[in-house]
Amino acid sequence: MRILYIIGTHVHADHVSFGGVLADVAGTVLSAKSNVSLPFKPVHDGDELELGNVVLKVLYTPGHAPEHIRLLVTDLARPQQPWFVVTGHTLIVGDLGRTELAVSAEEGTKDLFRSIERLKALADYLVIMPGAYARSVCGRSLSSKPSSTTGFEKQFNKAFRIETEEEFVVFMTKDIPLAWPRAAQLRAIHSGSGRSKDGEHLTKTAGANSKLDKTWGQGHDHLLRHQLRGGQGAGKSRLGPVGG
Repeated sequence: MRILYIIGTHVHADHVSFGGVLADVAGTVLSAKSNVSLPFKPVHDGDELELGNVVLKVLYTPGHAPEHIRLLVTDLARPQQPWFVVTGHTLIVGDLGRTELAVSAEEGTKDLFRSIERLKALADYLVIMPGAYARSVCGRSLSSKPSSTTGFEKQFNKAFRIETEEEFVVFMTKDIPLAWPRAAQLRAIHSGSGRSKDGEHLTKTAGANSKLDKTWGQGHDHLLRHQLRGGQGAGKSRLGPVGG
């Protein structure tokens, strides 16, 4: 199998991504808004990436991170309408992604409100494929279900149902869960600083931090070690769906 794209929905601050290591196999695709020092193919809102009969349409959706994108997926061998959307850490089953890991909570929340309004305009039958679920700290009420539909979330996702920006900001900026103690450092590493070509330094740094940051809890510490050994655990796959 030939890998054509390594797509990152955003620069991560909550887990270790090896997308940069895989970039030697296929070029990394990131939002043109990404502030990173690693080489990447920039994409803009509305750009399309082709994979045989499949087309990935890029939607710029800041909020969880300033550079965040979603991928609207259409299979041209079927009726030529979008089939599912890779939502990264914006719309997650049961919740929305937190907004304060890269900018202020209020700024991120206002960006996210505008982004989810675009998602609400999509057809109700669309399957959503998020990059996180239960046990991730990217939200507060994440379901263990790895997929849903836009229509179901419109009815039962409390954050997604809010219609005014003022109410949305209040809701999203209260009771924010504890962030990974090294969130800023992880974003810096994923942006290109501190990473050797083979990813060795990233792995050692993340492993050491997971042992030092006892406030993170043994469950998340075990999950990170399991991911670094090459396995998969609850909350997030090792690489995430299309980069998560």
